[in-house]
Amino acid sequence: MRNIALRLAYDGTNYHGWQVQKTDVSVAGTVEKALTQICKEPVKVVGCGRTDAGVHALRYCANFKTGCAIPIDRVPLALNTHLPFDIAASDAVEAPEDFNAILSCEKKEYVYKIVNTRLRDPFLNDRACFYPSPLDYGRMEAAARAFEGTHDFAAVRSVGTDVKSTVRTIYWCEMEREGELFTMRVCANGFLYNMVRAIMGTVVYAGLGKLDPAAIPALLETGDRRLTGPTMPPQGLYMSRVWYPGAVGEMMQKP
Repeated sequence: MRNIALRLAYDGTNYHGWQVQKTDVSVAGTVEKALTQICKEPVKVVGCGRTDAGVHALRYCANFKTGCAIPIDRVPLALNTHLPFDIAASDAVEAPEDFNAILSCEKKEYVYKIVNTRLRDPFLNDRACFYPSPLDYGRMEAAARAFEGTHDFAAVRSVGTDVKSTVRTIYWCEMEREGELFTMRVCANGFLYNMVRAIMGTVVYAGLGKLDPAAIPALLETGDRRLTGPTMPPQGLYMSRVWYPGAVGEMMQKP
């Protein structure tokens, strides 16, 4: 039995998240259907994270096991012939037998995009959060940096998935600016449910002057979700990078 790791990208606008749903269309369900067609056998995929409805992925890793003998270099081409326009496979490698896209992941990076202008851009409608209120970019930079380090992030999570611990390590949380497009880039060893969107909401509150960036460490210590910013809309969020050891890691870090 082969264990194949895939590098995928997708626009999540038309999907009810990554995870297979009973009634709604999901990214995983769509990929499984396509793989089942090319492998001529039922296929189940394991993804590197449960992106929510409307969330996108610039780089996403999934693995599946199969007895199909299709050459590894043909897998992306064959898969793409059965996928819709908004999901694409760009690479595939033979993974170790015990490789698991979510359990083997060492760290992940997400980006969140905000268009800070009074005039809506129709071409970014489903790919960035439109935010017309003026934001102080300098305060947002300071607020983002305040999340770096090892903390209990219960104050920026939504109740949903049960976890043993809400402590995570953020390696970097930084802002980038290109005109009116503000991008937050955050990398951690793991993320809680809605954690990135809540961090972004807190950074936005800092940009609005509703909270002091210097107060963020103390807010995290309280563990109180009511004291931090709102959960931002999903369309601005992208999974951007994932890290693994070995050949899978090399595949995922290619340009």
